[in-house]
Amino acid sequence: MSTWIGFILYMIGLFGYNSTVRRLGVSPYLSWITSMLVQILLLYVFAMMRYLDLGIQLITYLGIVLAILWFILSITRKSQLKFEGIHLFDFWMIGLGIATGNVLWNSPLVHYDNFSHWAVMVKFMTFTGHLPGAADKLISFTSYPPATALFITQFVHWVGFSDGSMLVAQFILIWGAAYSIFAGLRDRSRALTSFILCFTLAISFVFNVAIRLNNLLVDYVLPIITIAALVGIFIYRKKPILLCAHVSLFIATLLLVKNSATFFVIMIAVYFLYILITNNKWRWQCIFTIPLQFIISIGIGIVPFLWWSWHVKHTFPISKHQISTQAYSKQLNGESHRALLKIAHKFIEQITSFNSLSTKGILLINIVLIIAWIFVKFYQHQHNNLLGMAILLDIVFIIYYISLFGMYILSMPYAEAILLDGFERYMASTVILNLFIAAICLVRVIDRQQFEQNFQKRNTQSFKSAFTKNIYQVTTLVVAFFAITMMYSEITGTKFTNEMNHNTLPLQMKRISKPWNHLNHRKVLIVDPEVVDVNDYYAGYVGRYYYFTDKAVGQENFMMTPKQFKQAIEQYQYVAIPESHQTFTVLTKKVFHQHVVTGLFKVTKNGLVRIH
Repeated sequence: MSTWIGFILYMIGLFGYNSTVRRLGVSPYLSWITSMLVQILLLYVFAMMRYLDLGIQLITYLGIVLAILWFILSITRKSQLKFEGIHLFDFWMIGLGIATGNVLWNSPLVHYDNFSHWAVMVKFMTFTGHLPGAADKLISFTSYPPATALFITQFVHWVGFSDGSMLVAQFILIWGAAYSIFAGLRDRSRALTSFILCFTLAISFVFNVAIRLNNLLVDYVLPIITIAALVGIFIYRKKPILLCAHVSLFIATLLLVKNSATFFVIMIAVYFLYILITNNKWRWQCIFTIPLQFIISIGIGIVPFLWWSWHVKHTFPISKHQISTQAYSKQLNGESHRALLKIAHKFIEQITSFNSLSTKGILLINIVLIIAWIFVKFYQHQHNNLLGMAILLDIVFIIYYISLFGMYILSMPYAEAILLDGFERYMASTVILNLFIAAICLVRVIDRQQFEQNFQKRNTQSFKSAFTKNIYQVTTLVVAFFAITMMYSEITGTKFTNEMNHNTLPLQMKRISKPWNHLNHRKVLIVDPEVVDVNDYYAGYVGRYYYFTDKAVGQENFMMTPKQFKQAIEQYQYVAIPESHQTFTVLTKKVFHQHVVTGLFKVTKNGLVRIH
């Protein structure tokens, strides 16, 4: 099946789910991400029952049938959706979304974690049609929930498996969630507030620079789905059934994205409880209805994760990164007080450093909110909640700092913890989330400062004076320019990164052989002259992913006798040499009388046979 035909089928299916949830009351700005999350949970059920391939087809075909049904009913005028209109942010999202998707389609996977888990998980499910079991040694991090991998697997099932197709799939999920922020606008026809949110979306990728979009890691997925969840709670605050269903759906999916999503789920739960309390007409029944709504919604949302935890416990005897209080206790008892103090000192040093990107983000959020609060409070003489929001977000940052520090001392070995391994990556998630929360609050306050508060009467004449109109127009143009420029910068930055990575191990592998897509147990030796790649298991993980075997091993050191070399090589069935290794070439000449530089070779009794 060609890529384009598969892509069209997938998109028609997505349109079908989108049309369905909209008719059930879901906001058009939340309908895309809601449709995707519904499909993820359906895929999850099929995957847990070991019918993943069947599930992918049934779920997509159901979407296609729904799309056709709603199309026919719309033509016959029996069930039409209200047209929301086309706004400036729609053009920004579509134009720059297509441009970003095009770059990602041509991007390779390079980051370590793609090969240690995220990409290899998608490849495994794509070509085996099921979740890994205890016998499938290819997957190392067996406790990692499969939500994003399931979504990506469904997409690549239709368009074809490649680095680019996986990246585009994850970007579709991110972009669908990002579209939800525009539901927070009071008046979507206002260019200034729309472009402020577009600019915020573009800036968010600056804080995601440690990962970028050309990786399958979920550090950006977590906050963008969380902000969609929070926006939905606000939008549906007067619709209790839809509100509860929305909360359950988003909590269920977030917990299936990554174990560390707990922090974001707690934020959603707290805000959900706040909305339940503040948006109910207080009668005596509320004493029972509010706790009941809260417990049932959160409870339903947790069930899929509990199922996953049960699955991990009963499928894998030992699982990496599995949540375990016993393991935490053992880790804490093993650390000396001096080691803990060193980690704490390093941690405080990092969060107070102006060189820290996350610290800059926190300062940016506070400065913008406080300045805006001062302006509106003392110049416009209007009450606003921006100062309170700044304080609330700072409390969130402090709690996240504490939880992050806890992770370093409880979950990480001292060698990694003292280096604060992945600090900026982990902090990026909460900075991005709070950045969106701040921006949505800001644009709502800005909208309330408009001279004309009746949306129907707003036009080019509805300004207090010609001066304020000029300020509005100039500000809009400036913000629009930076919104486009910053997003274009992310696109060009991704292109530049791809060019800089042209000689990395994964791309060298592509130059010497085609990938294997049939799960196997062949012993493959990856000859890599880079000591670091071998010592941190990067070469081995890339080999496991590329040749789809659980027995790929990287090796750099070949300082041995010809006899030892021959014995070492004969332990393997294949030898991959992505980059010339001088010692290996010399020994091959001595032992097998062959001049070998790079390539994929089969090991035989008579030497190495090149595979083309």
